[in-house]
Amino acid sequence: MKPLGLLVIVVGSSAGLALLTPSQKAMPPAASSYTTRPNPWLKADVKVAQPVDWNMGEVSLPRSGDGHYYASVTANGVPTQMLVDTGASVVALTGSDAKALGITWSDDQVQPVAQGASGPVNGFQVTLDRVQLGGLDVQDVPAIVVPEGLGVSLLGQSFLGRVKHVDIQEDKMVLGE
Repeated sequence: MKPLGLLVIVVGSSAGLALLTPSQKAMPPAASSYTTRPNPWLKADVKVAQPVDWNMGEVSLPRSGDGHYYASVTANGVPTQMLVDTGASVVALTGSDAKALGITWSDDQVQPVAQGASGPVNGFQVTLDRVQLGGLDVQDVPAIVVPEGLGVSLLGQSFLGRVKHVDIQEDKMVLGE
């Protein structure tokens, strides 16, 4: 198996993982639009918010006290909480979330998959059969598992790039078809 070239993108105060082959260039998805505004109230406590509203394939997430957006998603039929990270190229699962989804691995599968601020990020690639957020349902979602060192699973572009729009307005993020 040929190793992939990888890139880590830092967006605001969250680190996103970008999974790129050496011949690819980092580009935002054409189908998504992003608007941001300054976050005046970063707090130490992180509370995971449930979607405040979803209707006909649209989900609205409130901004958490730490300035980020968290989503209650179902991955392969298992509910989990993820940080919505528009700077992450793929969905990235913590080791504990991957185990909850029934994903198993051996130590020899774990290898460097990205470069973080503090050094190499070790993990391995998987494909999630299905990721759901409210009325949004995406199948065959590329992801990586980071068994150690990732504090929260990331909902990255392998899911977000297949949603028609991602908008941040005021204190909410709206994702929709």
